[in-house]
Amino acid sequence: MRPEKQQLAQDIRALIDSSSSLFLISYKGLTTAAFGELRRVLDPVGSECHVVPNRLFRIAASESGLTTVADIDLREDTALVTGGSDPVAVAKVLRDFAKDHPQTSIKLGVLEGRLCTAAEAVSLAGLPPREVLLAQLLGLLQAPASQLVRVLQAKVASVVYVLSAYLNEKEKAA
Repeated sequence: MRPEKQQLAQDIRALIDSSSSLFLISYKGLTTAAFGELRRVLDPVGSECHVVPNRLFRIAASESGLTTVADIDLREDTALVTGGSDPVAVAKVLRDFAKDHPQTSIKLGVLEGRLCTAAEAVSLAGLPPREVLLAQLLGLLQAPASQLVRVLQAKVASVVYVLSAYLNEKEKAA
């Protein structure tokens, strides 16, 4: 392999290694202006989009230890979307962009080293934001404790009601 291709493969590998999630998208027929728009909408979520040759991407993925991705037969034009701390936000941006530009589609995704199909990546975009998921998890964790407190309060309250009724009976009798 020529030195410039080796360098490009190393650059792609650096992109793969520096990101916990990545998406491969098809962009065939996308204009330069639309591709620039894609890069602009990815910027707020901390992601970048790079056009990569399929062969060099497979080499870089193999060197990065993503053998399942390296074995996939990629065809046509491919762009690599990397970065972003929230893969759900990135998937939402890609889904929304694909709605406006039908020639763009998600080919696959990789989350924490796990391969996701295009359908799984699109369904990932349907999840609520990270903050909402964390709040839901916190609510689930707090629910048993709050239910226990309510049960204990009910028991204490019932004892108080019994004592109050007993005192009222004593006062009526006296």
